[in-house]
Amino acid sequence: MQSLTIIVALWFMSFGCIAGQFIQPNNLFPKVKLMTSHGDIVVELDRSRAPISVNNFLSYVKKKSYDNTVFHRLEPEFVLQGGGFDANYRPVEELKAIFNESGNGLKNQLYTIAMARLNDPHSATSQFFFNLQDNTHLDPGRTWGYAVFGYISEGTEVIEKIRAIPTDTSIELGWPNVPVEKVVLKTAVVLPEQ
Repeated sequence: MQSLTIIVALWFMSFGCIAGQFIQPNNLFPKVKLMTSHGDIVVELDRSRAPISVNNFLSYVKKKSYDNTVFHRLEPEFVLQGGGFDANYRPVEELKAIFNESGNGLKNQLYTIAMARLNDPHSATSQFFFNLQDNTHLDPGRTWGYAVFGYISEGTEVIEKIRAIPTDTSIELGWPNVPVEKVVLKTAVVLPEQ
């Protein structure tokens, strides 16, 4: 049994999950509190359906990679995206890209959290997003979707407050849909098991 545990740990490490699998390893639904400049959000993660995505996210939380980062993309009827840039718009140091778990049965519904990625379906690293409506077109079908790995269990009112912030094209990033008032993720912490 111990050798199986080592094999599983090495497998997760190969996907860049260097620490997450060791955080509350017997808890299938760990919770993380995201303390933002606009209030606190608690996400309940689903390790039973998305173990790679959850362990990846927990790895970044453990490394404090999300501390003092910004939500750099806000489309009020679509998504709120973060996890990629610090408050000065410098990129977060990324771990290895992970396998896309979009076929896990979890849907891109309002208030769920999912992995952001590039066109390559297996390119997700540190960035994640909150669905601000039911985004069924992000679910898998004939092509890969976007992997949902949890949902907001507390703080939907904070999301609604952020949703109301005006956006514009950022001079620093050269991208549209950037909140004109910075939405900072001050820190992310794993909550104790209950």
